[in-house]
Amino acid sequence: MLPMRDIVVFPHMTTPFFIGRRQSMEALEKALETDRTVFVIAQQDAMIEKPAREDLFDIGTIGQILQIMRLPNGTVKALFEAKQRGRLIDAEMNETTYSCTVEPIEEPQSVDPEILALAKTTITEVESYLREIKRNSESIDQLSLSVDDPLVLSDKIAPLLNLDLQKKQLLLENLDPKARLKKVFERMLEEAEIKKLEKKLKERVQGQIGRTQKEYYLNEQIKAIQKELGNGEDGKAEIEEYEKKLDETTMSEEAADVARKELKKLKLMSPMSAEANVVRNYLDALFGMPWGIKTDDNYDLNRAETILNEDHYGLEKVKERIIEFLAVAKQVGKMKGPIITLVGPPGVGKTSLAKSVARALGKNFTRVSLGGIRDEAEIRGHRRTYIGALPGKIIQSLKKSKSNNPLMLLDEVDKLTYGVMGDPAAALLEVLDTEQNHTFMDHYLEVEYDLSDVLFFCTANNVSNIPPALLDRMEVISLPGYTELEKENIAQLHLISKQREENGLEATQIKFRRDAILEMIQRYTREAGVRNLERSIGKVMRKVATQLVKKPSTRQITVTTKRVHDFLGVPQYKFELVEGENEVGVATGMAWTPMGGELLFTEVSLMHGTGKLTLTGLLGDVMKESVLAALSFVRSNANKFGIYSEAFKTKDIHIHFPEGATPKDGPSAGVTLTTAIVSAFTGIPVRKEVSMTGEVTLRGKVLQIGGLKEKLLAARRGGVKEALIPWNNQNDMSEVPKEIKKDIKVIPLKKVTEYLELALERMPEPVVDPDDGGEDKGIEEKMIQPSTNVDDLAPPVYT
Repeated sequence: MLPMRDIVVFPHMTTPFFIGRRQSMEALEKALETDRTVFVIAQQDAMIEKPAREDLFDIGTIGQILQIMRLPNGTVKALFEAKQRGRLIDAEMNETTYSCTVEPIEEPQSVDPEILALAKTTITEVESYLREIKRNSESIDQLSLSVDDPLVLSDKIAPLLNLDLQKKQLLLENLDPKARLKKVFERMLEEAEIKKLEKKLKERVQGQIGRTQKEYYLNEQIKAIQKELGNGEDGKAEIEEYEKKLDETTMSEEAADVARKELKKLKLMSPMSAEANVVRNYLDALFGMPWGIKTDDNYDLNRAETILNEDHYGLEKVKERIIEFLAVAKQVGKMKGPIITLVGPPGVGKTSLAKSVARALGKNFTRVSLGGIRDEAEIRGHRRTYIGALPGKIIQSLKKSKSNNPLMLLDEVDKLTYGVMGDPAAALLEVLDTEQNHTFMDHYLEVEYDLSDVLFFCTANNVSNIPPALLDRMEVISLPGYTELEKENIAQLHLISKQREENGLEATQIKFRRDAILEMIQRYTREAGVRNLERSIGKVMRKVATQLVKKPSTRQITVTTKRVHDFLGVPQYKFELVEGENEVGVATGMAWTPMGGELLFTEVSLMHGTGKLTLTGLLGDVMKESVLAALSFVRSNANKFGIYSEAFKTKDIHIHFPEGATPKDGPSAGVTLTTAIVSAFTGIPVRKEVSMTGEVTLRGKVLQIGGLKEKLLAARRGGVKEALIPWNNQNDMSEVPKEIKKDIKVIPLKKVTEYLELALERMPEPVVDPDDGGEDKGIEEKMIQPSTNVDDLAPPVYT
């Protein structure tokens, strides 16, 4: 007999164990001398060194010693193969050896279907148990587990279970194979559930410990860094700075309450958390606003007028309106008035004019570019719930201006677009309404901000692109394109000196002749503003600088027309000149374009045909209707103009406007068309030195036109001596420069017949159609009744 400590050996298993007690070693020796049979039984108490019979359980295992190994320390390692259960009958335990009388226990050998099914389920569970619980790589085959031998299955699995000594002994003492197998199966399921819970708990604890340790480690590092940088510990210095700003800033009570709440939240947050960063950004935006900071407005009208004249040439209407605005502000004591919107083509100085106004008033200047904005949040700001949220452009510009009453320029307000993100033009309605903008609320700040002290200026190229509701809040001031005379003066007073400074030239090193400046204006640029003119002057400056560097001995270079051609290359544009002899069917008109005025020649040619009318020259619908009106007027008064009615049936009429690739439209060419048609049918030449403009009605009256200043400038440039204009355009003569009035005789007229008298070399003789009975009633009796109205008196002549 071999009493074992803490070991229960089950049948059908082979297990090694160590033997150290002298009595056990003697018993082992006796077994080896005979048939090697031993009885292995567990002690009830492993701490007893010399057990007695009562210290042993009643049932153990009978088996054989397969192999022994004697170890250097005196102990023996034995390999034991268990055969079957045995009941201890009697034991002899003296000082020399252990021996016993054992009764072998025979177990039932019958197999029923229930134990077979249980065996199959148990083997399946054992595979999972070995893989998940025991982390054992042994397979079912290596353990010799088989569903065909269910009676011994529990004995082979039992040693693998995590059971204490008492439970294992109870399992050994259970003599029913089915009951043992059920106990083994239930125990495997229990251990699997326990393992799952342990794994889940371990993962949770490890994750919490790992995260806590990581945060603690990083926070300690941050504290050390902040300490080295002098930023305080745990953001205390930052919070103290915010509290100081809150006490010093004169913000509204509503804004102060919001700031206190946000500051309170910040104190409770980890300094490096994402929420704390959002709160800090908000507080920075709130405290960065110019609460209560204002600049002193300068209402000195003389100073303002001087600055405006220094910075800009011309633009008298705009300057006058700004001076009026300052005068009213001085009387009222506050700058609150309409939103001034400067409308004009590119390059006429809208933005620079707003800067000059800010300088004249002593205000800070800030500019908001609205071109291409299609998101309403760009104006009102994004809500703080969005990642990367920012205040709108209005609030950002105020923050940048560092004052509560700057001049804010809303540039390119006609370029706003709308889409799925909202309509930014609608968001501007509150901003530009003087009755509402004192409570403007940005979505990011979420506190009311007073914009009533901000002086808003807007710029646009086209009023038609501004929504009506927004346009209703604006006072529109038009900035027409510069005339050639104005461009010349701007170049002399501003552009040349500016480009000379940018290119590092002295005033003594370069000199521009007047004809060279005019050549650049007329032949190298075609624009309403002066941007391309400035570029041309800059290019000339660079060429001059290059020559001065190559030839240091050169002291001064005078820019002439020839040098302009050498520096700038072949002229890009040409302008029409009135030259040559008077021609039949060719009349000189005057046209307006966004880049200025142009002479527009009208050509009428007759040929045998059936009265068909042909129009060429890329004409618009309005101009085509103007041709029909002029032709109808001539046909209805043909006899008066010396034309037989039959001629309109036998002649085809071709009316052409040169430069066919250039679109042309508008009604102001009516008198020019009428003159050219009459000249073509009568054969009387049109005077080349006369140009004309005006809209024609079917009754022969001439209506008012626009762009008179630009048209007369084109006439002067083309060499015209007399300009015929509508009578109702006399008021526009006040805007015409004196130089034009000096060089051109401007004659206002009411009727087409008056135009014909001055434009043709001679008036045609009336004729009588054969079918009229030989009676010539005359044009006066046919369509114009005699009148003694003062309008019929001799027209004035402007010279």
